[in-house]
Amino acid sequence: MILEQAMLPVTPDQEADFERAFAQAKDIISTMQGFRGLTLSRCLERPSVYLLLVEWERLEDHTVGFRGAPAHEEWRALLHPFYASPPSVEHFAPVF
Repeated sequence: MILEQAMLPVTPDQEADFERAFAQAKDIISTMQGFRGLTLSRCLERPSVYLLLVEWERLEDHTVGFRGAPAHEEWRALLHPFYASPPSVEHFAPVF
């Protein structure tokens, strides 16, 4: 299992619209091979920042499968207009 962590800096005052768009976008990503689940959390100290955690079976399910699929363009079209700056994305493997 691989955990993708993405920090999503949303343009201030666009949070409600972003959350509505994300509700649609999660239906897109959930159909991808290797997708296991996700959580989206909003920062308490910086309410325009969201933390997205996505569980994938393998790294390539995200980096090749999802990013290379037409569905990724739909995902980007829904969410990227809300970003104040590009998201930061990293992948983690379990230790314990």
